[in-house]
Amino acid sequence: MKILGISGSPRQGGNTETLVRAVLEGAAARGCDTELVSLGGLQIGECLGCNQCADTFRCVLRDDMQRLYQKLEEADGLVLGSPTYFYQVTGLTKLFLDRLYAYEAFDEKDRSVWLSPNEVFGLKYAVTVAVCEQRDEADMGYTSIAMDRTLQAVGYRVVDSVKALRFFARGEARKDEEQLEKARRAGNRLADTLLLAQKVRQSR
Repeated sequence: MKILGISGSPRQGGNTETLVRAVLEGAAARGCDTELVSLGGLQIGECLGCNQCADTFRCVLRDDMQRLYQKLEEADGLVLGSPTYFYQVTGLTKLFLDRLYAYEAFDEKDRSVWLSPNEVFGLKYAVTVAVCEQRDEADMGYTSIAMDRTLQAVGYRVVDSVKALRFFARGEARKDEEQLEKARRAGNRLADTLLLAQKVRQSR
């Protein structure tokens, strides 16, 4: 079982990356193969709204997202994290989420009829991680919602949404063992869900 972790923070080695790593550690403890990718430094362009992905489910833009598409398709699970920037995911994370539009299929005559190829070829599973410097979860705004609902729309069942408050300075998350343990438990849950799915498939 493979799980891909993606940090949408421009800060390398920061709190978001630390917590995404902790989720991956929890999954690895259950025997999953894990990999972490940081969006910082990657070249990911805006979705052009050209709709050329409609028939092929492949984006025509040739940038670093092409490598991420391959990793997403090879992975059984995803861990996606973002810090909160003005009540929303970072611009890096939003670019990534927008480019997942290639994984949606619409009826030609009625766009209210739609699904994701992932639903057809095999549902995937995910954990999201949202980080905020404030003390009130309301100050996260749409950070978790933007990640959760986008992933659900493209065929992921989000099994846990980790919300981490009061983190700003680099390295603070590494000192919070309680929050790290919550993230690891989310990784355990993601791996256990994949194991259960594997068991069910083998029983039929």
